[in-house]
Amino acid sequence: MRIPRFLIALAIPVGLGIGAIVPWREQSTLPCATGGGPLVPSADLYCMELVARPEVPGAAGTAELGRAASPFDVALTAEGSQRYAVTLDLHGLPAPQSLGPYTTYVAWVAAPSLDPIRKLGEVKNGRTAVGEVSWDKFLVFVSAERSATVTEQRGRIVLRGLSPSIRLQQHGMDVPAGDPAAAHAGHDMAAMAGGRPQWFMPPHRPQQRMVPMPGIDELVPAVSPFLPLAGADVSALPEAKPRTVVRLVDGDTFDLTASLVRRTINGRQLVMYAYNGQQPGPLLQVREGATVVVRFHNAIDQPSAVHWHGVRLENASDGAVGVTQDAVPAGGSFTYRVHFRDAGIYWYHPHVREDIQQDLGLTGNMLVAPQRPGAFGPTHREEVLMLDDLLVGEQGLVPFGEEAPTHALMGRFGNQLLVNGETRYSLSARPGEVVRFYLTNVSNTRTFNIGIPGARLKLVGADVGRYEREAWVTHVSLAPAQRYIVDVRFATRGRHVLVNRVQAIDHMVGNFFPEVDTLGVITVAGAAATPDYAAAFARLRTNRDVVDDVAAFRPWFDRAPDQELLLTLRLGNLPYALMQMIRKDAAYAHPVELSGTMPMMDWLATSHDATWVMRDVATGRENMDISWQFKLGDVVKVRIANDRSSLHPMPHPIHLHGQRFLVLSHNGVPSANLVWKDTVLLPVGDVVDVLVEMSNPGKWMMHCHIAEHLQSGMMGVFEVK
Repeated sequence: MRIPRFLIALAIPVGLGIGAIVPWREQSTLPCATGGGPLVPSADLYCMELVARPEVPGAAGTAELGRAASPFDVALTAEGSQRYAVTLDLHGLPAPQSLGPYTTYVAWVAAPSLDPIRKLGEVKNGRTAVGEVSWDKFLVFVSAERSATVTEQRGRIVLRGLSPSIRLQQHGMDVPAGDPAAAHAGHDMAAMAGGRPQWFMPPHRPQQRMVPMPGIDELVPAVSPFLPLAGADVSALPEAKPRTVVRLVDGDTFDLTASLVRRTINGRQLVMYAYNGQQPGPLLQVREGATVVVRFHNAIDQPSAVHWHGVRLENASDGAVGVTQDAVPAGGSFTYRVHFRDAGIYWYHPHVREDIQQDLGLTGNMLVAPQRPGAFGPTHREEVLMLDDLLVGEQGLVPFGEEAPTHALMGRFGNQLLVNGETRYSLSARPGEVVRFYLTNVSNTRTFNIGIPGARLKLVGADVGRYEREAWVTHVSLAPAQRYIVDVRFATRGRHVLVNRVQAIDHMVGNFFPEVDTLGVITVAGAAATPDYAAAFARLRTNRDVVDDVAAFRPWFDRAPDQELLLTLRLGNLPYALMQMIRKDAAYAHPVELSGTMPMMDWLATSHDATWVMRDVATGRENMDISWQFKLGDVVKVRIANDRSSLHPMPHPIHLHGQRFLVLSHNGVPSANLVWKDTVLLPVGDVVDVLVEMSNPGKWMMHCHIAEHLQSGMMGVFEVK
């Protein structure tokens, strides 16, 4: 395609030189900011200023990057690109005839290279919704055209602007690319020395260009490295076994033991943890309304406990150490009484050093069958998939921080993705078979973007039950601790892959790149599945019982928030070179970083250096000093904002213990299809309204479910009396 010369001006808006970085503070008063203050969507990330050409000085405008329609908390494409619903707000445009032989104005979107260019539509003064944009970096411009029906930009440019993501810049160090391991040789040593684990450089992505970073390469986290049974002979440890299914009925008692096991992953032996010697832990299958007793025994080398995530059980059995119980010491026991009030998919894990214990394998699912027949549509079978990742280098597991967690900024991204504890999931299915997949994300920090290309996916449920209406989806985006339920029909024979597809960010060169991980293979062969559920699968059901349940809460939807939280960060005495990198990266923060592409920077910060904060806006109280009190039966609207202005903003999956809530809106866009949840993801600069049903008495935790953020302070307590 030939690029007209006058389009080149689009790449350099007025007042900016090539390579300039716009600090976020200079963007905070853009016209599409929604009134200022901390509890509004970030103008810096979601508002593009459109700059006028000198010959039309009276024209001005903004491109508002609104939330695209999505059933998930982050709106992504199947390939992992951020999706935006774009609205142009224009004013001062002269009559197009005054600029030449033109009759109208048309908006366009272009790649930074100006190829390709796509038409958005006809625009005029005022607000015009122009559709969706899902490019990682882009330009928006408005031109005067002869006709609204033009398919290529030919007329005169009037306004133009850059997406915030174009501010991603090269670090610009004047050093050649090199071998980061060689630069790190001073402490890139054997994983063990003298019976103690030693720090070694975390692995980086092979797709990335790595350069030596003076002042950083020689650093290690300012805590001691920890691995279980470091330096000991692990041959006597039992090899971890695949999980078993345990079916429990009302009144049953079950023994659950956390212990040390040996795992072999990619030919390397690792010491890890397991429940009942299984990774994941036993899959507990119960029926809605049942109550069971679980006798927990702690046989690992750390204090521990068990939290029953998402289950509205008695407060004394919640497993929240420091709130509902003391930690169970090594060799100790604790008895939990678990009541399953709601049908759905749940999971259990420790609430002591989650960054270590959860990451090393202490996780398990609970599948609670509904009492009402026909609550879900028909399927041939059900598959429960636990999604996780593990950080493994050439020397073995990258050690954890002993006195405090490492990876305190972004959380600990793994480089080995796992399904049900295995590096490759496999399933055999028959043509026409309908499989219900229950998906749970148990990773420390990774948001997955799961798809099965070539198969049709129907979203039917989430954290605490079913949606008001079933919906077709191309993928499932789930943050740490979230669960989703999808029905999948395999219509054709052949090989289908279960994939995680994201757009990762190479911060060293300021670009996005695709990252595709094949998690497993579904082989479809043999005789056709019977009975034939094609017709039932093709129908999107409306769940009238869910609609009626939600309807009782609609009188609270439009009222003012009862409580407001701001999520932010305070940094301590990080090394100077690391702080310089953080400051440079602060020019742009992607709504959700989907891959760990800054392994050195992420690894070095500990919870001694970073305090993640949830702040009660009304009182200024933070984290465990927050004092919220409610009465049983209260319905509470909570507004939560994720502060873009902190030096290293990150997304936060916020979990409330013991209650259920509805996600009413993201950035002011109402949720069109509601489902009860217990965990909501807030992208950077996002504002979310949730409506909490205070249905369960006691003192309960609320916290970020990125394990390292929780361990770095981001947790509080509320009480229901």
